Amino acid sequence: MTNNRPNIIYIVADDLGYADLGCYDGRDEPWGPVSPVLDRLAAEGMRFTQGYSNSPVCSPTRFALMTARYQYRLRGAAEEPINSKSRGSTTLGLPPEHPTLPSLLRGAGYRTALIGKWHLGFGPHFGPLQSGYEESFGPLAGGVDYFTHCDSSGQHDLWLNGEEHHEDGYLTDLLSRRTVEYVERMARQDAPFFVSLHYTAPHWPWETREDAARAPTIRDNLFDLAAGNIHVYRRMIHHMDEGIGWIVEALRRTGQLDNTLLVFTSDNGGERFSDNWPLVGGKMDLTEGGIRVPWIAHWPAQIQAGGVSPQLCMTMDWSATVLAAAGVAAHPDYPLDGVSLLPVLRDASQVFERPLHFRMNHRDQRALRVGDWKYLKVDGNEYLFNIPQDERERANLAKKEPARLDALRADWLAWNAGMPPIPNDATISLGYSYKDMPQR
Repeated sequence: MTNNRPNIIYIVADDLGYADLGCYDGRDEPWGPVSPVLDRLAAEGMRFTQGYSNSPVCSPTRFALMTARYQYRLRGAAEEPINSKSRGSTTLGLPPEHPTLPSLLRGAGYRTALIGKWHLGFGPHFGPLQSGYEESFGPLAGGVDYFTHCDSSGQHDLWLNGEEHHEDGYLTDLLSRRTVEYVERMARQDAPFFVSLHYTAPHWPWETREDAARAPTIRDNLFDLAAGNIHVYRRMIHHMDEGIGWIVEALRRTGQLDNTLLVFTSDNGGERFSDNWPLVGGKMDLTEGGIRVPWIAHWPAQIQAGGVSPQLCMTMDWSATVLAAAGVAAHPDYPLDGVSLLPVLRDASQVFERPLHFRMNHRDQRALRVGDWKYLKVDGNEYLFNIPQDERERANLAKKEPARLDALRADWLAWNAGMPPIPNDATISLGYSYKDMPQR
């Protein structure tokens, strides 16, 4: 490859908890470390300790990832999240006319592919090929069975370049192997590539490779409350980690590893079997456990090994970072809300002020993180936390620091006034959300 612009692989896990990975102090299993590949990538690259998802639920975060803008600017992101009932909708999805991370990169000469979960609206009005990807492989809905590839409504949901596709295999492995094939194919092209690798793991249903041989009745109900356990869940993470290892080896084998920016994260905080320690809450919550997620960046040509950054950041900042790394400007009519983290990637000691604003229709939640401080409102109750001193959000300082509370509330209200209101017909799909996060 003669082009010096980096290849980019943006990996998103689904419902992964903050402490599920070894490099975030996660537990090992009796059979060994759960995430040795990701742990090694973090050790050889940079790990962020104060990184957030744009939302505590899946599809809103994906709107932010795709646009590098606050998701609240688009109608479809008001759904928490988009569900199968929106099939045929002309409004609940990512508008094809909106510039996206892949469309901007593609316009600058990048090859683009989505391998994995879309969850940004259904055809014929929405889809990955209509929003900047040259090719795509994966499900369109929020969650599918790992073997039948059917969604919660029972519909088959595996697609290849816009056409329904049938292929036997464990979905996590299918996505990993498809990415390996893409990396090997792109090594023969004289152009950089961008891959969105969006795993469904470790989202329910809780199934490992070994479950393929069991009776198909175990996959009759994606919402089976009696299914799964922490060991199955961690094995699912390990399968994903193994697949990422195959991809890293393919990059190394084809001489592309040094100049590939590999980013790893989760679309929101953890769920039923996740480990979010020391954080509380989880998916659907604006407490730390619902929005603080792992962020790992690996790029040997630019990132020194062993970096650990306390920089505040969120999903859309990483999308802005990808554009900056590729030397691609935003569309003038759609200015980015995300802020590039390139200076931090090049020097882990660099830290800049980065306010992070959040809102959720569910329980009328509001949050703002500025420096050490966090303003939170849930069900009409207001809280003020010093996060470095109180990561578990137990010591409400609202009455002790009324002036600070007032200032942060005013900041959030001013920001919110610049966002479209939540429409009255927006829906909340709690699905399979759990509040009793594991503790140590």
